[in-house]
Amino acid sequence: MEPGPLNAITDVGGVRVGHTTLIAGDGPLRRGEGPVRTGVTVVVPHDGNIWTEPVFAGAHRLNGNGELTGLEWIREAGMLAGAIGITNTHSVGVVHDALIAAAARAHPAGETFWALPVVGETYDGALNDIDGFHVRPEHVDAALAAASDGPVAEGNVGGGTGMICHELKGGIGTASRRAGDGWTVGVLVQANYGTRELLRIDGVPVGAAIPRDDVPSPWDQVEALSTRAGPEGGSIIGIVATDAPLLPHQCARLAQRVGMGVARMGSYASHGSGDLFCAFATGNRNLSHDAGEDDPRHTVDLRMVADSNINPLLEAVVEGTEEAITNALLAAETMRGRDGITAHALDPERLISVMRAHGRLDHG
Repeated sequence: MEPGPLNAITDVGGVRVGHTTLIAGDGPLRRGEGPVRTGVTVVVPHDGNIWTEPVFAGAHRLNGNGELTGLEWIREAGMLAGAIGITNTHSVGVVHDALIAAAARAHPAGETFWALPVVGETYDGALNDIDGFHVRPEHVDAALAAASDGPVAEGNVGGGTGMICHELKGGIGTASRRAGDGWTVGVLVQANYGTRELLRIDGVPVGAAIPRDDVPSPWDQVEALSTRAGPEGGSIIGIVATDAPLLPHQCARLAQRVGMGVARMGSYASHGSGDLFCAFATGNRNLSHDAGEDDPRHTVDLRMVADSNINPLLEAVVEGTEEAITNALLAAETMRGRDGITAHALDPERLISVMRAHGRLDHG
């Protein structure tokens, strides 16, 4: 399918992405001091007041050994209000609280309000001093302030800074697709899952062609230090945005399709994996709590894509997810983290060679 001009989730009008990346120190792990290889990423869903004007949303859990807060209210009410945060496993609380504080600042002093932010996580403790709690409220504020509707930095940035994907360096990835009747679908992932031998790109067994004897796995180094078992799990957070006018149950259907894109890449959603997805649609606006107040029956006019025409959107999510993960792998750079543990980047030239050997690229 055709990508948008940026091939990013920001191709969906009004959507913005911001990162704060935290990298400091080298050498042995000293809890509270480092080395630091972490950060936070925010996805801002539209160009209005995100704290008071919700948009329709849906969610899906492929495997639940992880966290993406706020999903119960999305399942109940079908609405997303506020920015989405993504960070490391042990920093969910501080990002959650910082987003509530940002919402409070957006409301007049003394006005009563409540917020249930959506904050996701994946584990970066193989490279990062995860128990040092280095992500702080000011880093969330900086990510929000930096949020842009332009190109999205990928790889070792934001929440993806210390992440590992298929035993290679992973992180943040994004892609977009044009999908039927002029709609756009964008996907952003924080990829931190998978075993090497299962990695597939466009169906090609890329991981099997990059043996651990050739490119070492960071998890082998972790096991050698006897600090944590190997990659039984790992996780991925997937965020889908579209400008199509979808209702909440249709957003949930899009969120579900992220799992199919992850499966194409070689994941089976292992027992230890947190595979959690959220999709939102900006094609219906004016959904604030006082919407329809001029109507005695308090009704709001809505639009929806007919189910008979939803297939291109579903296909766009699957294909966009597959490319977003691939982009995370290709954008990431080799990273040396705590205790010298190293996650190696996927070498683009080696990938091209493997793809050509399987007939996916011409031989010119």
